[in-house]
Amino acid sequence: MIGLSDPSRQFRFLSKELLREFEVFIGSGAYVMGERVASLERIFAERTGSLEAIGVANGTDALILTLDALGIGEGDEVITTPFTFFATAEAISRRGARPVFVDVDPVTYNIDPASIEAAITPNTKAIMPVHLFGLPADMDSIGALARKHGLLVIEDACQAFGARFGGRPVGSFGHAACFSFFPTKNLGTMGDGGIVTTSDPKLAATIRRLRHHGSPKKYYHDTIGYNSRLDELHALILLAAMNHIDEWNERRRALADRYRKALGQMSGLDLPSEPDRVRGVYHLYCVGSDDRASLLSALRQAGVQTGVYYPCPLHLQQAYRKLDYRPGDLPVAERLSERLFAIPLHPFLSDSEQDRIISVFRDNRRAK
Repeated sequence: MIGLSDPSRQFRFLSKELLREFEVFIGSGAYVMGERVASLERIFAERTGSLEAIGVANGTDALILTLDALGIGEGDEVITTPFTFFATAEAISRRGARPVFVDVDPVTYNIDPASIEAAITPNTKAIMPVHLFGLPADMDSIGALARKHGLLVIEDACQAFGARFGGRPVGSFGHAACFSFFPTKNLGTMGDGGIVTTSDPKLAATIRRLRHHGSPKKYYHDTIGYNSRLDELHALILLAAMNHIDEWNERRRALADRYRKALGQMSGLDLPSEPDRVRGVYHLYCVGSDDRASLLSALRQAGVQTGVYYPCPLHLQQAYRKLDYRPGDLPVAERLSERLFAIPLHPFLSDSEQDRIISVFRDNRRAK
C-alpha cells in the first residue's frame, strides 16, 4: 500500500540523530519546559516572522488558549470556514463563543473574503481563516476587512508551516497564529504538539501563563489556566525536523508539480492551484471529481491509500444543528465535500510510487 502520508519514513530518516540526542535527553533529567522547548520557540518565531512563539500541547489547545487570551467567550462570534477539520470550530465553541460559517472560494478552498463582510454583526470579535491543505488564505483581503471593522485575526495555520503569502510566512499576519505538530503535518512529531505565534508581547505572556495553570511563577496563579505544555521530547524531535523542513517542503512542491503535469490534461479532474503571490506547501494534495467513488475504488484496488477531506462540512455537522444551518446554505463547501479526495504526497514518496498512482488515473480515464 502506498500511504497517503508516511511519517514513519520521516522519523526513520532522522533516527540516528534522534537516538543520539535522546541519550543526552535521558541524562538531562529535564523533561518538561526546558531548554529544548525554549530553543524551538526562538527558532519558530524567527521562521514565522513573529516576535514570540509559545509551545503548547497540541494544535487545538493552541486555538483555545489564543481565543481565551484574546478575551473571546460567551456572546461573541468568530467568523470561520466550514471546510476544515472540526478543531477550528470546536475551539471557538469550547470558549462559549459562536462559530459563524461563511462559504469558501471554489479555487483555493479557503474562506472567501467576499462572504465575510455580510456575516459581520455587532457580536463579531474575530475572523479565523484556515490555510487549508497548506495553501495560504487571502490575508490581504482578510486583513483589510478586519481593520475596517476593528476585528481580531487568528490564523489557523495548523496545516501550513512554511507556506507564504506575498513573500511573508503564514503565522505573521494575524494577532496570533496557531500551528499543529501532529505526526502527519509537514512539520510533525511522534505524538501531539502545537505552538502559537504572535508579535504582541502581552498576548504571548498571557498564553504562557494559561498553558501552565495560569501561573506566572511556581505555585502562584493569576487566573484559571490549562495544563497544555509542549513536552521536551517533542521539542527534541521537532528541532531535528526543522533542519530538513525546507527541503521536505520543496519535495512536496516538486511532487505537486509532477501531478499537475501528468493529471492536468485529464478531463473531469480539478487540481490544486496557487493564486498569484501564494506559495503553498501541499500538506495534502486533493483532487476534485464527480467520479470520486470510481477513482477511490480504482486507487484502493491498486494499493493506493486515499482520504476524503472533508465528507461533511462543519455547518452540517450534528454538533452544530443548533446553529440552524441547512443543506444549500454554503454551496461551495458542500460541493467540495462531495468531490474532493486526497492522494499520496509526502517528502518520501518516490517518483516510481507517484508514477504508479498516476497510471491508475490514466487507466481509469481510458476505461470511461
